[in-house]
Amino acid sequence: MTIVVRPTSPADLPILAAWMVDLPLFQRYNLTVERAVTNFENGLARGDWLITADAEFSACGFAWAIPNGAFGRSPYLRLIGVRADLTRHGIGAALLTEVESMAAEKSNDLFLLVSDFNEAAQRFYLRQNYTQIGAIPNYVVPGVAELIFRKRL
Repeated sequence: MTIVVRPTSPADLPILAAWMVDLPLFQRYNLTVERAVTNFENGLARGDWLITADAEFSACGFAWAIPNGAFGRSPYLRLIGVRADLTRHGIGAALLTEVESMAAEKSNDLFLLVSDFNEAAQRFYLRQNYTQIGAIPNYVVPGVAELIFRKRL
């Protein structure tokens, strides 16, 4: 499978939002298509890093990072997602590699949060040489801890 990672365009936003709201992770956070599109639009307007992957389908994966989102100093990977029917094909890894390349141009670190119940994501980041360095209980929703991961670039 050929994976092309490119900057996200406004035309990608409804496509990304349409499939991402069906993912169990985003359902747990009650994400709607409208809110997802608005969030993406706001990120693009702020100059956040939004990248999209094309593989079997156009806009089948995305990553969103905030250049100084971790402590006002280091890049923070806010979200990453891959269409459910295309997971485990290297799309997430390709997106993460691109974000890490972008981050390395400005910092020695990349940070991200993973929900404590999202064990597949935790395993993914550990395979990508991230280290869990802490946890924030009840940060986004009650009863869920957000695990802090860091990678030295």
